[in-house]
Amino acid sequence: MPFFGTTRGGQALRVLIIDDDAALGAMLTEFFASEGFDVEAVQQGAAGATAALSGQYAAVLLDIMLPGMSGIEVLRQIRQHSQVPVLMLTAKGDDIDRVVGLEMGADDYISKPFNPRELLARLKAALRRTTAPQSPPRETVSFGDLTLTPATRQVTWRGEAMDLTLTEFNLLELLLRSAGELVTKDTLTEKVLGRRRTSYDRSVDVHIGNLRRKLTVATSGKLEIHTMRALGYSLGNPA
Repeated sequence: MPFFGTTRGGQALRVLIIDDDAALGAMLTEFFASEGFDVEAVQQGAAGATAALSGQYAAVLLDIMLPGMSGIEVLRQIRQHSQVPVLMLTAKGDDIDRVVGLEMGADDYISKPFNPRELLARLKAALRRTTAPQSPPRETVSFGDLTLTPATRQVTWRGEAMDLTLTEFNLLELLLRSAGELVTKDTLTEKVLGRRRTSYDRSVDVHIGNLRRKLTVATSGKLEIHTMRALGYSLGNPA
């Protein structure tokens, strides 16, 4: 079954908050603790990056605007070594940092000020994506020489493994299972990001852009993600 709770193996899931706003960190710590999470708040970017890479946390909530080491640099360091889910906390209307963060591998974002319940929903959606689906161990999904194994979250092209984030893997699986057919942005957002798509929401587009670049390099352009303007995407061979 997909993960929907706040524990795994009887242990409370640990969430790391990296934000220099001490009052916000205290509020979120109390709120998430009341929801069954084990939370730690860190106010410095360098300390946050070290903590995030310790392997002790199920997810990271990362403020982009940090003193000293910026949130973008923290994210870069995390993604060099870990695929732990990262949700960005961004200023309202801060589109450039938001897109850069998504391009660097953040899983999702939420704009300040936000409703803690909305943040909780985003966090649970990100955590669900980290749980491998209950697929038969040997089940594979293939399209040409591209093979995806859901149970192990592995993707290979002609036997060579591809390095994908969890979000990119889930997007590719959805496209692969509907190869040659249009998958709408609404469907991708709901099934992969775990929420409804809103106006001007470019999250899926940025993740698809990252996936497209990796797929082009891995397959030497033999497989492509085609864009249906304003509608969605499909996986296929070059036209």
